Amino acid sequence: MASSLETFFVYPTPLGRITLASDGKALTHMAFGVQQFPGTYTATALTNRASTEIQEYLAGKRTVFDIPLNPYGTQYQQKVWRALCSIPYGETRSYKEVARMTGKPNAMRAVGMANNKNPLPVFIPCHRVIGARGDLVGYAYGLKIKQFLLDLEKKATKNGHLR
Repeated sequence: MASSLETFFVYPTPLGRITLASDGKALTHMAFGVQQFPGTYTATALTNRASTEIQEYLAGKRTVFDIPLNPYGTQYQQKVWRALCSIPYGETRSYKEVARMTGKPNAMRAVGMANNKNPLPVFIPCHRVIGARGDLVGYAYGLKIKQFLLDLEKKATKNGHLR
């Protein structure tokens, strides 16, 4: 059963507006653009903090998010999302490598589906998953945003802006 969302709010970023939703204790959703979620449209200390962390990340000054996360998903999706969170900033993994990380080495398609259902893109870095040959494939928010995020991390890693 999905946790009920209590609040959501829209914030500006260099990538355009994002919508952040919270259950009052943790961030539950991030969407590119303006989205409507169940609950009250209001900024909270938690969503403001998440917005600040995203701004720092997009400025190349944050590599790790401290905000508590509570994404809803199946048991396997949760396992994939934990694996994604273990991919270091500035690095990528193939779908096959992520499948291996979950203990199901042939579950590349299931990894792709879990990435597609990721309710907290960027916070849960599904953009760090690439094709077996290093190509950019499948990103629910568009390959332009995926490339931007990967380039941002590569540049920040080169420039030593790590936190």
